[in-house]
Amino acid sequence: MSSPQSLPLLADIRLYPIKSLDPISVPEARISPSGGLALDRAWALYSVDGKWVNGKRTPAIHLIRANYSPDLRTVTLSVPNDRRNIPTRTFDFPTAHEDAAEWFSVFFEQQIIIRHSENGFPDDTIASGPTIVSTASLESVCEWFPTIPLEEARRRFRASLEINGVPAWWEDQLFGEDERSVIRFQIGEVNFEGSNPCARCPVPPRNPLTGENLDGFQKRFTQLRESTLPPWSPRPRFDHFYRLSTNTRVAPTETNKFLRPGDPLRLS
Repeated sequence: MSSPQSLPLLADIRLYPIKSLDPISVPEARISPSGGLALDRAWALYSVDGKWVNGKRTPAIHLIRANYSPDLRTVTLSVPNDRRNIPTRTFDFPTAHEDAAEWFSVFFEQQIIIRHSENGFPDDTIASGPTIVSTASLESVCEWFPTIPLEEARRRFRASLEINGVPAWWEDQLFGEDERSVIRFQIGEVNFEGSNPCARCPVPPRNPLTGENLDGFQKRFTQLRESTLPPWSPRPRFDHFYRLSTNTRVAPTETNKFLRPGDPLRLS
């Protein structure tokens, strides 16, 4: 566990403005009314039957590159090396979601609807705050899977907040022994409650740029996660060990507060 000499610090903030697509590291992020980060998962893709079009459903989405302007006012969408020569297009963000839907419809060869929400589209609607992971935890995953470099591990697990100055799996301290336990902490001026260890989906085994699946990833990850579970991790919260990062809740009182790299994390 951490000591006064190794204060946890916020190392990076990553937004995923379009759900399932590329991230952008930002110098600051504002807490939205829902408790998430403003402009994070602000667009979500749907098919006409109302189902999400995301990495869980279609590996093809990994082929799309989304590059954002530094001020996040535009996004450029492209498909490198696509045989169909789908044109690269730049759209105003987040206002031009209907225009962008036409581009995605061409790529997926089906009608795509894009919905925009100020509150984003979190996977966990109860613990809708940003997910937290430590740099050391990601580095441990890279040791388990030597073909995965650190930046790729970040893209595979898609956490919003990364902390350093702590050992691997330190973020397991941020949730309690059961669902009724409340672990409170602050990052900078923002108050958080830890919720649970984040269950992973079919996305982490895939190369985030190609969609290629790494055979045996989930089984090996699960075995090693269990065998290396540190003493501070609340084992009762692990009904299975295919879990990495901590889900959080952020109260409405924190709306419009900012997070910035370098902010300290302090347990209450």
